Amino acid sequence: MTHLIQSATLVSDGKAFQSSLVIEGKHIAKISQQPLNPEYFDHIIQAQGLLLFPGVIDTHVHLRDPGLTHKGDMASESQAAAAGGVTTMLDMPNTLPPTTSAEALLEKMNIAAEKSRVHIGFYIGATRENAAHLAEINPQLYCGIKVFLGASTGGMLLDSDEPLCKVFQNARKPVVAHCEDQNLLSAAYAQARNDFAVIGDAPIALHSRLRSKEACINAAQRAIRLASTYHTRLHIAHVSTSEELSLIAAAPDFITAEVCPTYLLFCEDDYPRLGARIKCNPAVKTAADRTALRQGLADGSIYTIGTDHAPHRRKEKRGGALKAASGIPMVQFSLVVMLDLAQQGLLSYPQVANLMCHHPADLFGFSDRGYLREGLLADLTLVHPHSPWTLTPNNILSACRWSPLEGHTFRHRVVATFVDGKVVYQSLS
Repeated sequence: MTHLIQSATLVSDGKAFQSSLVIEGKHIAKISQQPLNPEYFDHIIQAQGLLLFPGVIDTHVHLRDPGLTHKGDMASESQAAAAGGVTTMLDMPNTLPPTTSAEALLEKMNIAAEKSRVHIGFYIGATRENAAHLAEINPQLYCGIKVFLGASTGGMLLDSDEPLCKVFQNARKPVVAHCEDQNLLSAAYAQARNDFAVIGDAPIALHSRLRSKEACINAAQRAIRLASTYHTRLHIAHVSTSEELSLIAAAPDFITAEVCPTYLLFCEDDYPRLGARIKCNPAVKTAADRTALRQGLADGSIYTIGTDHAPHRRKEKRGGALKAASGIPMVQFSLVVMLDLAQQGLLSYPQVANLMCHHPADLFGFSDRGYLREGLLADLTLVHPHSPWTLTPNNILSACRWSPLEGHTFRHRVVATFVDGKVVYQSLS
């Protein structure tokens, strides 16, 4: 089966240019700015006025499979990903059981082969128990090593010096770090539980104080010191403060930053309007932090966009800073969020491709995807740049069926998503 995507604006390798792209089987067979004879193709997509991106690689998702499938699973969340133009997801290890062994990785790979519409890779989680043995596990089974320097969900806190040093010293894949200082978190939560003992919860607006800027900065400094000592490829996940971004910008070039759309869109001033819908770990910070992170999109201090996609049932999001679940479903909307920010002038379309396609592929060694180049996998996303639509619960394909973005009108619309040359999503509008 051969497909011709005709006269699209291709966005890749720092450029946006009108061209046609041919798919044969699973791969991009030809990119041509010259007219191509339509008689040679089984299927033709007229794409004048549309943008063609490489498929998005979301390097930070929580798919809940196995063990937490009441929230979502690889079938539901890959469906949401495909609708958002995401063709590869990298899944975090805090499932049940945690993904901390070769056996757990193989189990997830089998589930993905059965359920997923898109490519999925898996992190292995570093723990006190496995830190000394991670180097013995076949690195082809996992995309990277996840280290939790501060407790979040999943019980994989690793903040002791000796096992941390072993992980950084022996890492055979990138280390992706959740950076919050556990001592500061523990003290803040103990104080809040004492202060609000009568009602058993704390106001949601306190979440940004419980998981403070100082906690993020301290842990980022620690991770950078370890990576610098052992020359470890370190990627700091979900950076939420301007100070962290400055630390990473001054660090060696093998230390990079991920930012989530959540921190580009929201800040602590949004708690009165959105409540626990924007409760996540790390917490959203100040409006000034949001501005600094937005500035980092274009100046190179941010290397990737990852969603930290984390579906929870609506009832799990009820409550305040102590009781409501932390996490936001975002994989379906990250690309249109970033493209709308581009349309506002914060960055260019080629910079969106850098952050969401090229850099993730380079970071995790995906030499077969992430760019529009002949011979690579035909993982593609076709986007209409002027097709406004308003998000309602009916649009949400994640199993949780809610989003803090409900009611927002997007300017861009994902028209079609290809994985291995096959259409896995097509807009009906």
